[in-house]
Amino acid sequence: MGYKRDTLVIGGAGYIGTHLVGKLVETGRGVTVLDRRAMPGDHLPQGVAYVHGDYAQLDFVSDLLDRHREVILLAYATVPNTSFEHPLADLLENLPPTVQLFPAVAGRGLRLLLVSSGGTVYGEAIRLPIDESHPTRPISPYGVTKLTLENYAHLYAKTHGLQFVCIRPANAYGVGQQPYVGQGFISTAIASAMRGEPIKIFGSAGTVRDYLYVSDLAAGIVCALEDGRLSETYNLGSGVGYSNMDVIQAISPLMKALGFKVCVEHLPERVFDVKANVLDSTKLISTTGWKPEVEFDAGLQLTCEWLRTLG
Repeated sequence: MGYKRDTLVIGGAGYIGTHLVGKLVETGRGVTVLDRRAMPGDHLPQGVAYVHGDYAQLDFVSDLLDRHREVILLAYATVPNTSFEHPLADLLENLPPTVQLFPAVAGRGLRLLLVSSGGTVYGEAIRLPIDESHPTRPISPYGVTKLTLENYAHLYAKTHGLQFVCIRPANAYGVGQQPYVGQGFISTAIASAMRGEPIKIFGSAGTVRDYLYVSDLAAGIVCALEDGRLSETYNLGSGVGYSNMDVIQAISPLMKALGFKVCVEHLPERVFDVKANVLDSTKLISTTGWKPEVEFDAGLQLTCEWLRTLG
């Protein structure tokens, strides 16, 4: 079979993936990225192998699995708002390819890091911050499918010996996050102000979310991959909640210093948005020693500077 590369990152050419791949390379790993994008762009580090393809094609992905020691699954075809509009598509595009991946990984004795969703699988919070023992009652098709994938992973761990660790991340933000893509309120808010457009929020103050700078999120995934216990689930967040209006107030001085005016447009609340989601990462911290390094205001500054370069 020849030399095995260390890590296959499925869906690794996206926003979180490119940051994650950089962290993996820093550990000395040989990394392969599998993604449906025809070209990876300029974001992947030198030495990373790139494969264009769809992991739903079992023969194709099986050959890749034979040449790696561990797998990180980031790929997901939809976002929460599109899942609400097309719930059946969310299910069909994401569930079958992942479920067929699980026995293929298990049969080769590989370690799998499953990236789930900390923002949607819990549903409406009955306490904050949310730890892993909190009930999981998602109110969006996106969250239902993510939770279903977690349950299938546990099923295959029990029945096929799947060696997996699950991460439930908070909302990533920071340099490299494109605005107006359905996820990423912070980048969209800053870009809207720079364009002279109103920042749209749903409700009087918007939703409360846990925002984690993307490099900290990527580092947390690597820690879980290396030191997480098998069949365990870990929250990955800052433990601090900010409403949409809190974010707007935080970016307003940055915008004013650059000569931009901040305007807000309030829209009706959306039924699939949980009101508040703040994650307790104590379990991950105590197990792996991970801790976030980028303060919220510093991350906003970096994001603002990067978005300004886009023009």
